[in-house]
Amino acid sequence: MANATRKNGRHLRVPVLPEEEEAIKANAKATGLTIAAYLRNLGLGYQPKSILDHKAIGDLAKVNADLGRLGGLLKMWLANDEKLEMYEPVQIQQTIHGVLVKIGEVQLELLEKVKKI
Repeated sequence: MANATRKNGRHLRVPVLPEEEEAIKANAKATGLTIAAYLRNLGLGYQPKSILDHKAIGDLAKVNADLGRLGGLLKMWLANDEKLEMYEPVQIQQTIHGVLVKIGEVQLELLEKVKKI
């Protein structure tokens, strides 16, 4: 069979209950695959990923919110001249450096979460 294609290849039949059929269809749709491709991938040991992983999106939103809060705090602190006068320049530099390091860590966390999606 030199020109074998899936269309003229072997077809497997699997009996399912109506609720199983609906679940399979929904899962296939969530992964962006046809039902046949979804079931073939599962049968061959591949774990299809959802197109839209709601938990992952929630995690990204939380990390993004952390970045926003850190930036907001830094801006508020730097905009308050009276507050800055209370500190020595070295203390201000150390604090800013610490906040920037934390922002960098949160950015790395965000990148790692994005890679998992």
